[in-house]
Amino acid sequence: MRVYVPLTLPGLAEAHRTGELGTGAAYAVTPALRDWYGSEDVEELEYAALNAAGTASLRLLAGDDGAARRRVVVAVDVADGAVTAVPDADEPGEVSVAGPVRLAKAAAVHLDSADAEAAVAAGDADALEDHDLLWYATQEIPNLLADGH
Repeated sequence: MRVYVPLTLPGLAEAHRTGELGTGAAYAVTPALRDWYGSEDVEELEYAALNAAGTASLRLLAGDDGAARRRVVVAVDVADGAVTAVPDADEPGEVSVAGPVRLAKAAAVHLDSADAEAAVAAGDADALEDHDLLWYATQEIPNLLADGH
């Protein structure tokens, strides 16, 4: 199952250093997300889960004044049995993943471009609808961190 793990750039640096994404909240296509979104199109649902993780990354940034104002989401493939939907979650699609999530299982990293920084800094989720998270291969993580994205 594909899950979307919200991070900040310092969180991504820590994951790159340790090889683990930790055990925080993640987002995935769940029955609650299907009901909320009202679609069976898997690509649309995965995009909705990615955006929910992006919103969660925005909340993480609110608590980290030193982090670059860029949302970070890591898409990771984990075993279906390791994922449990969070009951009564604030966001549809919120899940917990049993055990540590290995960065080696990541399929991609999604990150804001520089033109999204003002909207991210303002913490305005509605303004961020105009800014899609960009896709990066996992091999690009060292460059993303070195470039200070």
